[in-house]
Amino acid sequence: MTKIMFVCHGNICRSPMAEFIFKDMVAKRGLEDRFYIASSATSSEEIWGAVGNPVYPPAREELAKHGISCGGKRAVRLRADDYDKYDIFVGMDSANIRNMSLIFGSDPENKIRKLNEKDVSDPWYTDDFDVAYKEIYRGCVELLENLKGKEIEK
Repeated sequence: MTKIMFVCHGNICRSPMAEFIFKDMVAKRGLEDRFYIASSATSSEEIWGAVGNPVYPPAREELAKHGISCGGKRAVRLRADDYDKYDIFVGMDSANIRNMSLIFGSDPENKIRKLNEKDVSDPWYTDDFDVAYKEIYRGCVELLENLKGKEIEK
């Protein structure tokens, strides 16, 4: 089983969108048993005490437009000990990559990667949730295709 953690700044927009888009993709292909998929934040801004905020309503609405539910998801923070629990960490932008490296201290197994060549713009600031969805969807398609020839075929 390949364990994937999608990561963004607050875990209320981009990374949960990626988590649920990817879950939907693998389910539609009958590959759910081959993946464990989650998402987290590099910051604790959206987490109050031990409880994270739910997915930001416009992100939730954009997913719903595509028939994808993210009900029950709450923000969680990436932890240093997650490095040994997951096979791949997928950041939405260069700042996420830098912050993951700081949280982990290093990346000796080259587990950290960016979803797309270009940064996925943060819809929290742009309010372009449809654009973020398209960018994330495209990145998830490419990720799944890359994994098909590697981890899935094992």
